[in-house]
Amino acid sequence: MATWNVYREMENLRREIDDAFRGFGGRGLFGPSFHAGRGLRRQPAMNLYGDAENLYVEVLVPGIAPDKLDLTVQENVLTVSGERTVVEDKERTWHRRERDNGKFVRTLELPVDVDGDHVKAICKNGLLTITLPKAAAARPRKISVDVG
Repeated sequence: MATWNVYREMENLRREIDDAFRGFGGRGLFGPSFHAGRGLRRQPAMNLYGDAENLYVEVLVPGIAPDKLDLTVQENVLTVSGERTVVEDKERTWHRRERDNGKFVRTLELPVDVDGDHVKAICKNGLLTITLPKAAAARPRKISVDVG
């Protein structure tokens, strides 16, 4: 007998709505990379913002050692993966456990292509900040107007 899982059903509904909006030429309501899989497994929260030169991604990774994080970028897709490990203590009796442990993968579709050779990442106080320089073609260019 199959069991009903509210999180799986919500994820299926989200996917169907995204697919419906993609049919109209859109990218879904929220962009599939921001919320995919969150109902089934907690993933680190991300913020994405930018300026004329760079995109910036901030990822909350408290309790994850920087050497347990992996970043890849290909064209306009950033993937952040890692593993949060918890030392098990058989002497403890857990009354509430909300922080997940284990492996995670987040894939984020960036709004523009980036220069993957010059991406920088720094992790400080549980916040991973990734600086992604925009590809030359994606940067705004000033065009001078000649007097004719």
